[in-house]
Amino acid sequence: MLMTLWKLFAAFGTATMLGYGGGPSIIPLYEDQVVTRNQWMDTAEFGRTLAFGNALPGPIATKLAAFIGFKVAGWAGMLVALTAVVMPTALIMVALAGVMLKLDNNPYIKGMIRGVQPIIFVMMAMLAYDFAKYMFQGSPHSFVSFLPFLLGAAFFVMVQYLNLNPVWGILLALGVGAFFMRG
Repeated sequence: MLMTLWKLFAAFGTATMLGYGGGPSIIPLYEDQVVTRNQWMDTAEFGRTLAFGNALPGPIATKLAAFIGFKVAGWAGMLVALTAVVMPTALIMVALAGVMLKLDNNPYIKGMIRGVQPIIFVMMAMLAYDFAKYMFQGSPHSFVSFLPFLLGAAFFVMVQYLNLNPVWGILLALGVGAFFMRG
């Protein structure tokens, strides 16, 4: 059990420390740790967990860590995974806050931030690509297989052009999924 808890801490701690740019950019790193390196889930189960986590409020990194930690090692696993996600970066943030305030206008720091932005974009694009694979699974000729695309397009229009709160799109998708995408 201790070895499993240590693996959880190392997996989520490592991914968190390497995941620059926030929750969505860290998901491919979590997937690598959870699916490829430790085989705690397969790709489809990780995709379902990610979809469910995104339907709930709050940061995705902590929700994924809590759920996967609980699945792997119960309540202790959940606590260890959450600690691995929150503690290292929180300690570094507190320790470096004063230094960062002094370096805020440093051209090298600004250049470093601009330099890493394309990497964050690619990591998020990889996540979107992986997520699209889960989204379009099913019979290729049925109406149900086309529903995820319609939901995604409707959500994009609702949020981007109609300025509606994303919660309405999530609720719509949950309802459509419950009635038309069962099984």
